[in-house]
Amino acid sequence: MTQEGPNAHRTRTGMNALPGDALRGGALPGDANRKQAIAEIVRVDQAGEFGAVRIYAGQLAVLRPGATAARIREMAAKEAEHLAAFNAMMVARRVRPTVLMPLWHVAGFALGAATAMLGERAAMACTVAVEDVIDEHYAAQAEALGEDEAPLRATIERFRQDEIAHRDVALAHQAAETPGYPLLVAAVKAGSRLAIWLSTRI
Repeated sequence: MTQEGPNAHRTRTGMNALPGDALRGGALPGDANRKQAIAEIVRVDQAGEFGAVRIYAGQLAVLRPGATAARIREMAAKEAEHLAAFNAMMVARRVRPTVLMPLWHVAGFALGAATAMLGERAAMACTVAVEDVIDEHYAAQAEALGEDEAPLRATIERFRQDEIAHRDVALAHQAAETPGYPLLVAAVKAGSRLAIWLSTRI
């Protein structure tokens, strides 16, 4: 087992963009200032929740009515609540959305529809992959925020618990039994991390 440094978690999860030093008040010259750092967090999280809503919309457009579709509908409703909270936060904090929103509108729906076409288990495998990445993403943000932004940190921690619950639901619906599960999950995780990286910057 290799020894990991203090920033290994952020590097491993694609969160190098998270301006943790700026949030802790230790920004170096050229780093994002604190206001910019918070804006990046709000922007990327709003984009992520928007993407989740679109993924579930794509899945529900394909799946037949049944137990799996019902659970996905429940998870989609929770993601819509998260999105509404970040939408309100963006207005209150005067944060601009990522310019990539039109892309996430199409790409999220396409990912959801494509995985649902592979079957109910594949749709749930998509949820496992996305929620794994979001769990890591929110955990890194909460750690970086500390107590200085307690309300925002509390919101992120609460939403993180919802995402973990969604992952558990997906696993309970036999997501791991999807043919080609490791490859599917790896591909969706890679795409999710790229989306986070881009939405933080653009």
